[in-house]
Amino acid sequence: MNTSEEKVPRRPVPAGAGSTPAHAPAPGAPAPLPSRTPGVRGRLRAHADLRNLSLLGVLAALVAVGALTRPEQFLSVQNLQLVLTQASVIGVVTVGVTFVIIGGGIDLSVGAMVALATVWATTVATQEYGLGGILLCALLVGLGCGLVNGLLVSFGGMVPFIATLAMLAAARGLALQISQGGTQIVSVPSVLDLGRRDAYVLGIPPIVLVFAAVTVTGWLLLNRTTFGRRTVAVGGNPEAARLAGIDVRRQRLLLYLLSGLCCGIAAFLLIVLTGSGQNTNGNLYELDAIAAAIIGGTLLSGGRGTVTGSVLGVLVFTTITNLFALNNLETAVQQIAKGAIIVIAVLVQKGHKS
Repeated sequence: MNTSEEKVPRRPVPAGAGSTPAHAPAPGAPAPLPSRTPGVRGRLRAHADLRNLSLLGVLAALVAVGALTRPEQFLSVQNLQLVLTQASVIGVVTVGVTFVIIGGGIDLSVGAMVALATVWATTVATQEYGLGGILLCALLVGLGCGLVNGLLVSFGGMVPFIATLAMLAAARGLALQISQGGTQIVSVPSVLDLGRRDAYVLGIPPIVLVFAAVTVTGWLLLNRTTFGRRTVAVGGNPEAARLAGIDVRRQRLLLYLLSGLCCGIAAFLLIVLTGSGQNTNGNLYELDAIAAAIIGGTLLSGGRGTVTGSVLGVLVFTTITNLFALNNLETAVQQIAKGAIIVIAVLVQKGHKS
């Protein structure tokens, strides 16, 4: 009897089996950022491009209406400069609001922050430091308000709607107290010179150039940086973003700081444009900024939006306002038209929601 055991041949073990694959993250390392599949990203990009083309078509139609109804006034260089200048202030605010909404938040206090920054930056004590003092004060006030909003939302656990609504009331009240209900006139020549026609660069007002710079910076920040990808991830799915290693609270705090910074910049532009500071500045800016972002394709639920679309939305609203003013239409009609545009934009978003 053969007592020797029959040996069963073993299968060769692949190299690296039983060990961590080379492409796997190291233990304790954060997971990669959540991303959509290439097909979904392609559809979202195509949808954004289609919406931007639609807004360009609407803007072209409005220009055609202006050329037909009031050709001499509407197509004049002065009027076109006026439209771009008026769009610049609210446009800078809209860039910041777009980031906040994409990140899953909302900011109802932007108009009040602009008012507070203009009033605080035009006090007699601040004007003693010249242009630099006014600009620095406006930026610091905007950042301070944004910091408070961010802390209340991110670390205080407050709903963004309530936190920013409280800031709206507080900032308006503080602006009224500082200005005592009056208008504070700027007496710094270097600030006033920026709003004069002789300061234009190739026929373009400096305010418009600042708006263009903020727009380009916002586009790069959203589309070409990790900060932008994290913003989209936090707005799309906060829990998945947290599991991927993103500090959600820190990201939301930074978004409200960015919104406050944009309000500070807009406040300085408004001071240059009007040569004064008032507690009534920035009235309904929150409505205009949110509306422009919505018709530009930004989802109120967060996770999707473009800076380009928001800027086009601003230009559409500003052009409508200009056309109504040239045709002597009442302000009530303008508000009704804006409301109708917002409703239509939201309905179109629901129809194309991915």
